Amino acid sequence: MQGSPEKRLNDLGYELPAVPRPAGSYIPAVRAGSLLFTAGQLPFREGTLAYVGKVGGDVTAEEAKEAARLCAINALAAVEAEAGLEKIRRIIKVTGYVSSAAGFNDQPMVLNGASELLGEVFGEKGVHARSAVGVAELPLDAPVEVELVVELADQQG
Repeated sequence: MQGSPEKRLNDLGYELPAVPRPAGSYIPAVRAGSLLFTAGQLPFREGTLAYVGKVGGDVTAEEAKEAARLCAINALAAVEAEAGLEKIRRIIKVTGYVSSAAGFNDQPMVLNGASELLGEVFGEKGVHARSAVGVAELPLDAPVEVELVVELADQQG
């Protein structure tokens, strides 16, 4: 793949934002050796939730898929701040939570938004394991929350 991960994000029409402020008593990312774990990220765009409500109710599946992309971008911002996107050796795992209206069971399609973005940005290094979980509620009435586990090219001491 040509160019830096940040350039590929820009080519896709996205800009890496500042790390969203934690909504509680935690930090955006924690490093353990060569692994970096991000906190769950919500679909913030310019400091505001881009989507609100339950998927399959207030939010369509397609809107939720875009929300999952925004969550992944916010998780990448946490990776950038902690270690730098250039140091990503591989995306290991994506865990996504979908605030689901009764009867909505297409959580995997929603999380494809995050997975596809990571593949577009990192190519083979973006191929990962994943969990897509339907939940009753998410913080701030967000429709989607995504967290990443990434392997970094260097080991922390």
